[in-house]
Amino acid sequence: MRSGLVQLGAWTTATGAAVALSWLGVHAVLVDTVFEQPAAVQLPSVASSPPAGTTPPVSPSGPPPPSAAAPSPTPDPDPSPTPGAGTGGGSGAGATVSARPTTPARRSSSPPSTVHSYPVLGGRVALDQRPTEARLVSAVPDPGWSVQVWHGDQWMQVSFSKDDRASMVFVSWNGHEPDVQTFVVGN
Repeated sequence: MRSGLVQLGAWTTATGAAVALSWLGVHAVLVDTVFEQPAAVQLPSVASSPPAGTTPPVSPSGPPPPSAAAPSPTPDPDPSPTPGAGTGGGSGAGATVSARPTTPARRSSSPPSTVHSYPVLGGRVALDQRPTEARLVSAVPDPGWSVQVWHGDQWMQVSFSKDDRASMVFVSWNGHEPDVQTFVVGN
């Protein structure tokens, strides 16, 4: 009886240690790759007005605190036409172009970033593309699809798969601006 309890205790200890070691190893890998927290993305200035016919989004939490209020817009000293303002018919005589004044809500020491969305078969990938790197903002699979993310120092791949179909978004920035390529494999 005593030898059976000793064997049971040894087996329990060895099994518990193996499970703990496996869980810690898998947890460390998953935290570093698939579930990496995305960096916060700077939103456009609140001072710019929305296009005609649209209403600005309303924050569900109510008005922002007084310290976060944007400064009042001031006219741009050198107004220039916006891209595409000169297209269309007409002689152009007597036409005036008014530029919208914009004032940045906050100045940041980090370089400007731009978020691009890439819809592919099986999901959508959003990347924060900076001049020297790209970061994953989100990778959302369509219902029934699975997503996997791999990345290195100068590249990243996001794959969506379902049955025998797959699509990939591959981005690299090895000494150049981020280059994004999309691929579809299967039917």
